[in-house]
Amino acid sequence: MEATWRDDGTPISSERLTDEGVLNEQLALEPSAYQPKMDELKDERGYIEQDQVELRPDTPNLDAICAKFDDEHLHDEDEVRFVLEGEGIFDIRSKDDKWMRVKVEAGDLIVVPKERYHRFELTDAKTIRCVRLFQDTSGWVPKYR
Repeated sequence: MEATWRDDGTPISSERLTDEGVLNEQLALEPSAYQPKMDELKDERGYIEQDQVELRPDTPNLDAICAKFDDEHLHDEDEVRFVLEGEGIFDIRSKDDKWMRVKVEAGDLIVVPKERYHRFELTDAKTIRCVRLFQDTSGWVPKYR
């Protein structure tokens, strides 16, 4: 995981992301290694659903799908992603409303806190596969700024 301030490119430490409320960890890619962490998060934070999402260059309507996430928005619950393959970019507002850019890759776990403005985009590779956790799938509707 690589995090920087959007305005000047200064690196952001994992500890600073945590201070901002953004959970960020590195996990091994084998289900036997990452599933215990997913189960722990479910128990601690009340997530009840787990699935996988996959986007690839040949995904039908990829541009339209991505367009839903590239405008600044928030959700009523946390956005949990564990990257199994590929990469993506989360731009997340800090507590003082500055943009943090977080590039996630295979093995990265990120939790964008609920009610925190953010946006997401794919990198030029246009490929990502993630485990997602939800408290309620209907609560994960984007609310645009």
